[in-house]
Amino acid sequence: MTNIVRAAIVQTEWTGDVESMIKKNMDYAREAAKKGAKVMCFQELFSAPYFCQVQDNEHFAYAEAIPDGSTVKAMQDLAKETGMVLVVPIFEKAHDFYYNTAAVIDADGSYLGKYRKTHIPHVKGFFEKYYFRPGNTGYPVFDTAVGRIGVYICYDRHFPEGWRALGLKGAKIVFNPSATSRGLSMYLWNLEQPAAAVANEYFIGAINRVGQEPFGDNDYYGSSYFVNPRGQIVEGAASDTEEELVVRDLDLDLIDEVRMNWAFYRDRRPDAYEDLVAP
Repeated sequence: MTNIVRAAIVQTEWTGDVESMIKKNMDYAREAAKKGAKVMCFQELFSAPYFCQVQDNEHFAYAEAIPDGSTVKAMQDLAKETGMVLVVPIFEKAHDFYYNTAAVIDADGSYLGKYRKTHIPHVKGFFEKYYFRPGNTGYPVFDTAVGRIGVYICYDRHFPEGWRALGLKGAKIVFNPSATSRGLSMYLWNLEQPAAAVANEYFIGAINRVGQEPFGDNDYYGSSYFVNPRGQIVEGAASDTEEELVVRDLDLDLIDEVRMNWAFYRDRRPDAYEDLVAP
């Protein structure tokens, strides 16, 4: 008997305001549920534009508390309504600190916890250190109705250490919500995440925005996909120009099959890795 999880990711264009952006994504979630999806992740900072193209204090207004803010509360209701596990990436305000965060909500609407983006870029067009404090959650793995899932966020994907930490903690599916535009990193999109899926022997859901937004010179290229532990894209990637809901069946039994063939976890040498954490 196979152990199949039907999973969903969605790439959307910025609508112009938070309220309609939340509604649009919730509508996609209901559509995913009708198609049988049991877990879904939205794109990075899903309810806002990607404002980090500029440095302006007005954008701190997009931040809200997790889990007590209105967006997470609405998503808890949505999870309960649809019976889906939801990964909800939003701009978090925690007292006087701000984080790029994803809340994880179980299928019964219960709040399971959060992951705060660990690696924060600060280069032209990605002025994230202006807004976000580096994450301090470590790399949590969440026990959900569909099994153990983890979260990595956008720029994190360039750092192999967190991918491995999630695998060591038992993640079967890791979601990587992103906001990445054409040019600098596009060639890495179809390279890094399949490689991480192979190296760590689990499924990855890679989510990107799509379309133009009001800040900076950007063109988000979508191309969201699921990749299996063999590094194979599952039934193709989404459009690079249009909004799209991606729903795929992930056979979690493939993880054990791959790990029997490639014993990467067994053959690790932690005793030889001291150089990786040297100052």
